[in-house]
Amino acid sequence: MPIITNLDVVLAKNKMLLSELAKKVNVSIVNLSRLKRGNVKAVRFSTLSKICKVLNCKPGDILDYKEDK
Repeated sequence: MPIITNLDVVLAKNKMLLSELAKKVNVSIVNLSRLKRGNVKAVRFSTLSKICKVLNCKPGDILDYKEDK
């Protein structure tokens, strides 16, 4: 899939665990784990907005596009 998630990188920069983020954005750790691994087909804008607010980042810091070869 050409969409790459960098949630693990942004979490590391903020020195935050996935479980901590899950509590702060009120999203299950399972769903955030799937997002972190790129195993999702969609992300709600409201969820992405909450994540960005807590991690003080932009959606482009979390999601990236890399063309398939």
